Amino acid sequence: MSDGDEKYWYNLSTGEVEFGMQSAAVDRVGPFDTADDAARAPETLRERARAWAEEDAADDGWGAKANGDDA
Repeated sequence: MSDGDEKYWYNLSTGEVEFGMQSAAVDRVGPFDTADDAARAPETLRERARAWAEEDAADDGWGAKANGDDA
């Protein structure tokens, strides 16, 4: 049995928490150590996406002031 078979996953299609890799990979997010962590997957994904977007925005502006640009 692989490691993922003994973890919890969040099924994006059904919104259900699953134990083990029951669904197709395209439909699941994880793995998570607990069912509660898996149930919070949508919130976790939103938080990570927001953080990545903020990092990308900061990276896009990197060096602009050093080059004399105000943009």
